[in-house]
Amino acid sequence: MSAPAFSFTTTADDVATVWADEIQGKNVLITGTSLNGLGFEAARVISKHANLVIITGYNVERLKLSEETIRKDVPGANIRRLILDLASLDGVRKAATEVNAYSEPLHVLIHNAAAAVGPFKLTVDNLESQMATAHFGPFLFTKLLAPKLLASATAAYTPRVVFVSSKVHAMGAGVNFDTIAAPPDAEKYDDSDAYAQSKSANILTAIELSRRSKGRINAYSLHPGLIFTNINQTAEAVAKLQAMGIVGPDGLPNDKFHWKTIPQGAATIVAAAFDPRLSGQPGAYLEDSTVATQAVAPHSSDPANSERLWAVTEKIIGEEFAF
Repeated sequence: MSAPAFSFTTTADDVATVWADEIQGKNVLITGTSLNGLGFEAARVISKHANLVIITGYNVERLKLSEETIRKDVPGANIRRLILDLASLDGVRKAATEVNAYSEPLHVLIHNAAAAVGPFKLTVDNLESQMATAHFGPFLFTKLLAPKLLASATAAYTPRVVFVSSKVHAMGAGVNFDTIAAPPDAEKYDDSDAYAQSKSANILTAIELSRRSKGRINAYSLHPGLIFTNINQTAEAVAKLQAMGIVGPDGLPNDKFHWKTIPQGAATIVAAAFDPRLSGQPGAYLEDSTVATQAVAPHSSDPANSERLWAVTEKIIGEEFAF
């Protein structure tokens, strides 16, 4: 299928314009949609063409602000707010119950939300916060919404699940199966490694979800780029990025790295969700809105690791995810 070649500078609007017919009539749920973030930009752009866009967050006021901002930019947008706390398994179950009560099927589920890099934290379920927010919560949410996703399938359409990962996944040794189920030692905690592990888990889950669904759901993961979003602007995140030399003393991006704008970063999310050329490549990993599976580190593409992570995750959340 012919289409313009996407690149580093491609924006979410660019991708959505190319694949507007694919977005038309679709119902899409996006996690982590606060202003000045990738999820918000993806929601804003997709809402120009989709039937329904469900935006989520755990803060009611921030979620209302996101909705109001999208509606001002896209007056005809059909936006629905959903309170979702991915750091709480009970919170995930509550949100899933609400979504499953909707009359509409769900065509696309986009996992964009993540916890900011920072000091060691445990969730209410006694899980490390980054892995809980980026992996355990999304895994359970996907499991609970699978029937709603499958209900959107037709002879010509396969529902999609998208995981926003990062090339940072390759910086660590992958998921540490010895510690994933137990709270790590706070004194030995490495927040950068925890982040890398969670992003590795995203890629492995996309691979295994595609495999286990046997063509009924296509899952993808992606690296959006280096972007100065809201999650990188907290005091804790800025201190960490300064220590790594990624931002300057003023807390702003320096010119040592090739930064993307938020619209450029959201482009790959929209491509993973709607580019029809991906249909024959379930489990693919994308960069710059194109397939870049060859860039995935071996520990994050190993089928044995993806299968093991799936089994361990089922045990931790206390639910089996079967089709």
